[in-house]
Amino acid sequence: MHRLYHQPLSPFCRKIRLVLAEKRIEVQLIEEKVWEKNLDFLRLNPAGKVPMLRMNGLILAESSAIFEYLEETVPEPPLLPRGAEARVEARRLMNWFDDKFHHEVTANLLYERVNKKLEGTGYPDSRKIQAGSKNIKYHIDYMGWLLEKRDWLAGNMMTIADFTAAAHFSSLDYVNDIDWLRNKNVKEWYARIKSRPAFRSLLSDQLSGFVPPDHYTDLDF
Repeated sequence: MHRLYHQPLSPFCRKIRLVLAEKRIEVQLIEEKVWEKNLDFLRLNPAGKVPMLRMNGLILAESSAIFEYLEETVPEPPLLPRGAEARVEARRLMNWFDDKFHHEVTANLLYERVNKKLEGTGYPDSRKIQAGSKNIKYHIDYMGWLLEKRDWLAGNMMTIADFTAAAHFSSLDYVNDIDWLRNKNVKEWYARIKSRPAFRSLLSDQLSGFVPPDHYTDLDF
């Protein structure tokens, strides 16, 4: 069976889990505590990062590269639209969330609240948490603006842009860091994507020492 080395709340790992589930590719999930620097894992992936996918005799690393491989080798259902303009918009937004949103929000909230505790690297930095809480408002407003004109973030079909955004949002929602009352369009978008069968395994995750809010698994939150 294919194997995905992952961390439960890593948005990059969650993105690939959603892609695999949507394309009905069965994998064995292996939790890898990358901060422990497991030599066997490092021999497979010298970057020492997750997600890492073992599939078809290959070692695949970096979430965007893994996605492109899966999209080419298992094209149904497609997560990139037809047409160059539509595809570049989906990729642009995928990179928006994995780069800009990640650095401005996820790293300041999730990593401070969760990763530092897991890795034993100190206490949360209140200044970073305040920055993340401020920055996420801008991103929610931007998403709401996009969704005023589109059915999904990148256009009129669900794409990798939606799965990437949902991966980050679901990780943050686990620690109750999303103000779902800020924008109705964003809440409705998340409710739609959260209800997909591909999302079920994410909602069943349990991280020792961290209890998600009641609405985390509620599809009608």
